Amino acid sequence: MTATAQVRAFNRVVTRRIGALQAEYLSRGRPLGASRALWEIAAGHDDLRSLRARMDLDAGYLTRLVQSLEREGLVTVEPHPEDRRVRTVRLTPAGETELAELDGASDELAASMLAHLSESQRDRLVGAMAEVERLLTAGLVEVAPEDPRHEDARACLNAYFAEIHERFENGYDPGAGIYLAPEDMEPPLGLLLLARLDGEAIGCGVLWFHGREVADAKRMWVAPSARGLGVGRRLLAELERHARTSGVTTLRLETNRSLTEAIALYRASGFTEVEPFNDEPHAHHWFAKPLR
Repeated sequence: MTATAQVRAFNRVVTRRIGALQAEYLSRGRPLGASRALWEIAAGHDDLRSLRARMDLDAGYLTRLVQSLEREGLVTVEPHPEDRRVRTVRLTPAGETELAELDGASDELAASMLAHLSESQRDRLVGAMAEVERLLTAGLVEVAPEDPRHEDARACLNAYFAEIHERFENGYDPGAGIYLAPEDMEPPLGLLLLARLDGEAIGCGVLWFHGREVADAKRMWVAPSARGLGVGRRLLAELERHARTSGVTTLRLETNRSLTEAIALYRASGFTEVEPFNDEPHAHHWFAKPLR
């Protein structure tokens, strides 16, 4: 069986087993999408923009779906108290009750999936589900260029500096380290990439050009909540791809010895250790990779 055929077969079994094709999901009188919206609203995605990003739905369809929940008396929609351009959606007391009913029915469905399996089969299934969830989540990550002045870019860069200050043996002194201004991280001098999951920024990386043929990869950071999804490897590969497209023949980077996982990633990605090529005082290792 080909990989594509296996994925299609898996999708057919899952949609059938969880009842996704039924008009009334978990016998609650509404389709799966509406029930999913209740769960997401309860989880904190309580403005329509974040709810749309989380559920990856067309704006018109989401509006109709929320309106159906509003007619049922399960949610209320009102302007955000601090920004009236943003509409927030909240569960009503009836919505809270319905959510509890959904949770109970969902637990029963999960139990029925495990009921007729042996203990070893249950362990295998639950472990496989965890792995599938992780890999499917990794596939939802989007990496794209962003303005370094954007609030999400600034937040990621600030988180990067806060983490390395904590992890470096002697902290991080921004006055001593190599400084990159916003214009250094945008064309033609550079490029900043942001990784996003469900609309939330979870990582960043910067490409800094030195002439036409040499560029440095810098400011690589992944949010702790997104580690283990391969986001760092994806960011590095995207920086390398953009470097190739720009005609770069050598991609370089430097790092601190405390960042052992980053060093392992660079080596696994084809970078080899070289003599220092700059005077970054926080660096202990310098790497380069020829781009052919």
